Amino acid sequence: MRRAMMTAMVTLGLATPLAAQSTEGPRIVSRAGRHALLVDGQPFLMLAAQVNNSSNYAAALPQVWPVLDRIHANTIEIPVAWQQIEPVEGQFDLTFLQTLLDQARAHDKRVVILWFATWKNTSPGYTPDWVKLDNRRFPRMKTKGGQDHYALTPMARTTLEADKRAFVRLMTHLKEHDPQNTVIMVQPENEVGSYRNPRDYSAAAQRLFDQPVPEALTRKLGKPRGNWSTVFGAQADRAFNSWYTARYINEIVEAGKAVKPLPTYVNAALAGPSNVPDPDGVASGGPQQDVLDIWKVAAPSIDAEAPDIYDRASRNVGLYLDAYARPDNPLLVPEIGNGREFARYFYEALGRGAIGFAPFGMDDTGFFNYPLGAKALDDSTLEAFAGPYGAVSGVMRDWAKAAFEHPTWGAAKPDDGGDRETVLGDWRIRAEFGQWQFGEKSWTWLKSEPAPWKAEPVGGMAVVQLSRDEFLMVGDHVRARFDPATPDPKAMIVRVEQGHFTDGRWVMDRIWNGDQTDYGINIVDRPVVLKVVMGRYR
Repeated sequence: MRRAMMTAMVTLGLATPLAAQSTEGPRIVSRAGRHALLVDGQPFLMLAAQVNNSSNYAAALPQVWPVLDRIHANTIEIPVAWQQIEPVEGQFDLTFLQTLLDQARAHDKRVVILWFATWKNTSPGYTPDWVKLDNRRFPRMKTKGGQDHYALTPMARTTLEADKRAFVRLMTHLKEHDPQNTVIMVQPENEVGSYRNPRDYSAAAQRLFDQPVPEALTRKLGKPRGNWSTVFGAQADRAFNSWYTARYINEIVEAGKAVKPLPTYVNAALAGPSNVPDPDGVASGGPQQDVLDIWKVAAPSIDAEAPDIYDRASRNVGLYLDAYARPDNPLLVPEIGNGREFARYFYEALGRGAIGFAPFGMDDTGFFNYPLGAKALDDSTLEAFAGPYGAVSGVMRDWAKAAFEHPTWGAAKPDDGGDRETVLGDWRIRAEFGQWQFGEKSWTWLKSEPAPWKAEPVGGMAVVQLSRDEFLMVGDHVRARFDPATPDPKAMIVRVEQGHFTDGRWVMDRIWNGDQTDYGINIVDRPVVLKVVMGRYR
């Protein structure tokens, strides 16, 4: 894997080792509704993997790196817990963080730090003991009946200041010990909010709830002024909790960025893809798709809100991706199930201009979160992610740059196995699934067995329109067809090239023709990157 990555680095003109690369800080840039993550001053596509929650110790790291290498990941998403770095108040231990930095550099991996602190899956489980055991100083939310809820309240200044102090210490260590920017992004907190209690009902919180909604928010939403109940009705409790949770995290992020201005995102424990959530049944306060506007106003220092996707239904996944792929929000999938069927959604994310993608639970520590993810990381499961990641890894920066500058589209095999298509400029692009590489479904004179993958939840493709008639594509278990958007007998595929980039320029390795293109462009279990050139004869 190390040799393969070094080869890719040479191909892209990045032959220097990670420790010697540019010191220009990572940042997210946006233009014309598209987004790019810049790392070392160039667009970077996070082919990431997230480890299990308790793999954030040096003893577990030997079970992490081989899995990341196996799937060709270039980025690790890994927790650093508040309880881990400040076990005694005011006494900080950054030993694991430094070990992580050292080993990530040795394994040619970038790092996304997941700051597990006030919230982790809404719970205070990763706070230090001196926080979780002192409910007077670090109070929990109150229920309507006046009882303590399990989640810490975002209304407590004491908790915010303590969390912020620890986070700033973490960022200070990165400023002092990571000048080469091994860490490219930070996730402050994790799946924030609270279940079964949509907001804090303490007397102090109630006084704020009865006050007018901040004018900046009503102006953004185009709503008249009023208190939270008047403005938001049945969703008032969620809206209130979203605002104060976002403000809490934004203050932590601002303090951390003042030390080292790394990009940040928050992740959402999702509700249904299209319904208005039950305030008692969702992680109230989190950045679900229907409250993104609240988060954008309340937390301007956070670069992105992102979906954690464990819904296996293809239609639902598409709806989630659409909701988070906004002109004001870079699409990032920081968690998705690690079952084999989730790998196809990598193409859907690429097609919407995603800056990163990460299956969850990618280590060999023996823990599996089935039924959310895979029952085991067997060869077929790992290969489902390794194939697409491996194909894209060699052109990662070139793909990211092209996707920032040009239109993109992607499709995963839908659950019903039907075709997916779009129109880019003058050309219609269609993805067909479950076919052999040779022949047509309409043939009756030549009998064949069904393709083994026809009934399997695998397959997809993504394309970037490089120019009017040129496309870059990648895929697996798919038949791609390129045709004129309106019938034109003079239109044709001029050339299909398999190749690579050198110094930002496409280099053809071989041309696909004959059987390889007469029945569409067919890619099965060996994902490749192709350049498709369309045209018309005169």
